[in-house]
Amino acid sequence: MNEHVPTTSSSQAEPEDGMLRQVMALSWLLLGAMAAVGWWLYNWQFAQSMLLGGILVNGSFWLLKRDTQRLMQKISQAEAGMVVHTEKTRFFLRSFARLIVLGLLLFAVAGRVPINVIGLTLGLTTVMVSVVIIGLSTYKCWLPSKA
Repeated sequence: MNEHVPTTSSSQAEPEDGMLRQVMALSWLLLGAMAAVGWWLYNWQFAQSMLLGGILVNGSFWLLKRDTQRLMQKISQAEAGMVVHTEKTRFFLRSFARLIVLGLLLFAVAGRVPINVIGLTLGLTTVMVSVVIIGLSTYKCWLPSKA
């Protein structure tokens, strides 16, 4: 009567997808808070630079997430080794192209709008800080209790 229903690949990806959603949500929340504090403590140019850096890094992270999911889906469906190699190559080329486009976009915006480098750098760190916070909180949940 109690039959075990095999799980699909989409249900196995749910914890990781949930963790990525947490990283993205925390990153946007952190960016908003940092920009508000930067505007309050310094000036609008500082906050604007933080927002620019945060929008760029969050957009890049979202595109990377989408490309990674596409890569994993195609690799799981592929049977031949050449297809896997081709998909990996395509993924790396897309990643480098995205990095170049983001650099050019940043260069173009910096030519038109005054940028505070410290604010921009702080904005660019929002995803990294979010990953560290979510990673540490998840690691803490996996630690065995000492009781």
